[in-house]
Amino acid sequence: MLVSDFHFHLPDDLIAQEPLAARDASRMLHVHRGNGRWSDRLFRDFSELLRPGDLVVFNNTRVFPARLYGRREGARAQAVSPQNPAARDFLRGRIEVLLTRQLSAEPNDWECLVRPGRKIGLGERLFFLGEGDELQAEVLTRAEFGERHIRFQPVTDFFATLDRIGHVPLPPYIPRTDSSRDRERYQTVYAAQRGSVAAPTAGLHFTPEILDRIRQRGVETVDLTLHVGLGTFQPIRVERVEDHKLHSEPYSISADTAAAINQALQNKRRVVAIGTTTVRTLEYAIRAGAGTIVEGTAAADLFIYPGFEFKVVKAMLTNFHLPQSSLLMLVSGFGGKENILSAYQHAVSEKYRFYSYGDCMFIE
Repeated sequence: MLVSDFHFHLPDDLIAQEPLAARDASRMLHVHRGNGRWSDRLFRDFSELLRPGDLVVFNNTRVFPARLYGRREGARAQAVSPQNPAARDFLRGRIEVLLTRQLSAEPNDWECLVRPGRKIGLGERLFFLGEGDELQAEVLTRAEFGERHIRFQPVTDFFATLDRIGHVPLPPYIPRTDSSRDRERYQTVYAAQRGSVAAPTAGLHFTPEILDRIRQRGVETVDLTLHVGLGTFQPIRVERVEDHKLHSEPYSISADTAAAINQALQNKRRVVAIGTTTVRTLEYAIRAGAGTIVEGTAAADLFIYPGFEFKVVKAMLTNFHLPQSSLLMLVSGFGGKENILSAYQHAVSEKYRFYSYGDCMFIE
């Protein structure tokens, strides 16, 4: 199976650059796997598509301000914000670091992506500027695709410092500086467990009122946690789908969540996954548990594409994804490649909004 088989044309003006005024105002394409038909809905209708007895599973990971701007050693200067036009000359020499996975807390080691990648060598010291040099790090190693392993010098409260000087890690197809609005909107209303560098975007549409409406219909809801990292958004660099390997991403499933999912499966109730990260966690966990969801923490590296046998998920909510991406392949594996690509063509023709701040699709 070729990666190019998952290409589709997407006009640039359909890539959502800002969130809508209301979270639940998004459009929703309702796709039926059995017959390949679809209908145009609003996300506000989502609760009407659920059945009493369904179990809906959310990913409660929380995005943290994982993008840092700073300077290399020898190029230190006064504190500066990238939003400040007067700092343009200074910023020509800046570095950008995206923290993707914490490797250890003591010492404070991280896997990260850096720009400009070719200029930042091993042993180099990096300075991230807020009100003074609040964070300093050393580059320890370099990985296959340019990722770096860096170690921060100790500070009193690392994540509090990140909250002050870090930036919301907006995806590259939103080529603007993050704003204070993004701090709230690039985050689900049920986010609880800090650790993601990208939002589980299918969850961005939910409001407390819609969550209440779902439960009032006799639908059970549970949470798990998968921290979104490189495994979700890394580019595919091979020609054959089967040759692609995903980075692993850490997940956690509580005893209550595991019990609820196992009970639903035993009773043949429908399990509805909110987002591709939830799908991947559930399908990895059922295999790791030899047919049972087991509580605990692990790391998922499951690559799902057409031909995959789904053992847990019977319906899913998802946003619209990049051409030739692993996420589009996962959705195609669930909904059928031809069905999904046809639905995407319809979404383009009807001018649906795409990607993180865009519209969504419910597949059942």
